Amino acid sequence: MTSVLYPTRLPCGNRVLDLAHTHVMGILNVTPDSFSDGGRYSQLDAALRHAEAMVAAGATLIDVGGESTRPGARAVSPLEEIERVAPIVERISRELDVIISVDTSTPAVMREAARLGAGLINDVRSLRREGALDAAAATGLPVCLMHMLGEPGDMQDDPHYQDVTKEVGEFLAERMVQCALAGIPAERVILDPGFGFAKTLQHNLSLFRHMETLHALGRPLLVGVSRKSMIGHALNRPVGERLYGGLALAALACAKGARILRVHDVAETVDVVRMITAVETAE
Repeated sequence: MTSVLYPTRLPCGNRVLDLAHTHVMGILNVTPDSFSDGGRYSQLDAALRHAEAMVAAGATLIDVGGESTRPGARAVSPLEEIERVAPIVERISRELDVIISVDTSTPAVMREAARLGAGLINDVRSLRREGALDAAAATGLPVCLMHMLGEPGDMQDDPHYQDVTKEVGEFLAERMVQCALAGIPAERVILDPGFGFAKTLQHNLSLFRHMETLHALGRPLLVGVSRKSMIGHALNRPVGERLYGGLALAALACAKGARILRVHDVAETVDVVRMITAVETAE
């Protein structure tokens, strides 16, 4: 396991995330069009029950998303996104003991979610939308910055890199600089290499293999590969048959020092993390 070079206590609103070990973040898409579970959890009670089940299975974070970022996804208005996200953030905050992450690029959603009890802003666009840096800074919450070129609608058209891992690192370092200038210090930043976003299968595999080099940025890594096409393409499996490939990557990500695993299949991933921990803490 890679040694930790950063403070291990990360305040997330009214809770604290202990980054001395690996956490499982459960995905809760309240969108009608997400690639893996679109529409299943768009009703409030069903969404809350699913969040409850993920917490019971061992998730320490729930990532609530109201805008699909799958390749080719349609844009949603800020109002539509708030109407999807706000009620579930409020309910989870009131009823469950878990850190709520809000998967958004929209300044108004960041502010409202923070007001309702969210503890982390997870932005696939790395706070590049107009007003996003200021909104995130104003919440006082930690942020997760992800690498992506372009937008979900066009990111897979023809992604090109000389050295994918190096370029992802440079992009994230630059976004950290912009965050610092906006009043978001490095201590409040989590980094996501952005598997599946503006990357071919070979880019994804190479980036995963060399992921440890991103520890040079000095911040915890979040890895999200659950059910993604990199598993589908590598194993020739449809979206419903990618669990084992995803668990293999979860174990590898753990070994490479990732601190948050963003997944659909919480119970199975928690078993992977606990088993690795049991071995690594043995005498």
